[in-house]
Amino acid sequence: MYLPNETTHGGTHIKVADDLKRTMNTVIMAMIPCLLFGMFNAGYQHHLALGEIQAVSSGFFSSEFWTLTNFLVGFWKVIPLVIVSYGVGLIVEFIFAIIKGHEVEEGYLVTGMLVPLIVPIDIPLWMLAVAVVFGVVIGKEVFGGTGMNILNPALTIRAFLFFAYPTWMSGDKVWVHGAVERDQLIASGQNLDAISGETILGAYAQGKEITYSIADMFFGFIPGSVGETSTLLIILGGLFLIFTKIGSWRIMLSSILGAIVMGLIFNQVTDLGIITDSSKFYTLMSTPFWNHLIIGGFAFGVVFMATDPVTGSQTNKGKWVYGFLIGFIAIMIRVFNPAYPEGIMLAILLMNVFAPTIDHYVVQANVKKRMKRIKVKTA
Repeated sequence: MYLPNETTHGGTHIKVADDLKRTMNTVIMAMIPCLLFGMFNAGYQHHLALGEIQAVSSGFFSSEFWTLTNFLVGFWKVIPLVIVSYGVGLIVEFIFAIIKGHEVEEGYLVTGMLVPLIVPIDIPLWMLAVAVVFGVVIGKEVFGGTGMNILNPALTIRAFLFFAYPTWMSGDKVWVHGAVERDQLIASGQNLDAISGETILGAYAQGKEITYSIADMFFGFIPGSVGETSTLLIILGGLFLIFTKIGSWRIMLSSILGAIVMGLIFNQVTDLGIITDSSKFYTLMSTPFWNHLIIGGFAFGVVFMATDPVTGSQTNKGKWVYGFLIGFIAIMIRVFNPAYPEGIMLAILLMNVFAPTIDHYVVQANVKKRMKRIKVKTA
């Protein structure tokens, strides 16, 4: 509806095949496997909760998981989330384009895909629509639109949902479609106690024992947000972003290092007996440091949201500091906030605010080094 009104005249210009739209589409391509897996997992968790199927026992290529029945249930629940996310978000983009008289920006292409992947499967569509309006207007447009925002719009949307509708963003009823039906079946006398719709982090926060295997956690056969469960597919998406030079490997690696350091500190605290099993923080503190990397939304947040080139650090040294603090703070929040034991969202939003400050000090340090060199040469 609106085309770029800028035309170059004369001189030498650098021509590349990449532009903002192609960059956004590449990120979307990296998330598509997570989206498709999320559909299968949504159906799988639904049928598993109702006792209609048995738990997967033969790995990632299990025939019990990759069934049309599972996919159709997930498709029926996930696609409306995608439609509402893109529909409402793009309407807001069109409105601001008309008001400001500029071309429609492509910035929401990635945000529109991120949002359905980071929310519970059963969240009401009207809540999602309200959150999208808030996230696009307050999280991006008030700062001047794409490229000017200081907060990640997708995380702004999720933060709004968490604080405005907390009962729909936590507990054991929102992560599995049909959890309410499951409770009704249990009340009628059917034995379904072995299956819970609670996330692993939620169970850890309450000191419960986990029945999921490491393979289940890594492959993604667990309850959770639509696209955040499969660490395997998230890693593949991250490698694709690194290969295409869109995602920063420095931020990804430093975030992992930060999480490992914080996890090792907590493990050491429990090993030394400073925190005993009588503490409400003990279970998450004693969780092996590497386990934090494959549960919750940590991997998804690090790969697809911490690496946002607009809200993250721009300097290479700054990216190391920025990423390390995200991982470090994410595990800290995860342990010390049992009411909502998922710290990656708040950690990234916090570091979004401090990213310009980090870059400022990195640049100033470089300026001081160069000034010293100049003084040495002139002396």
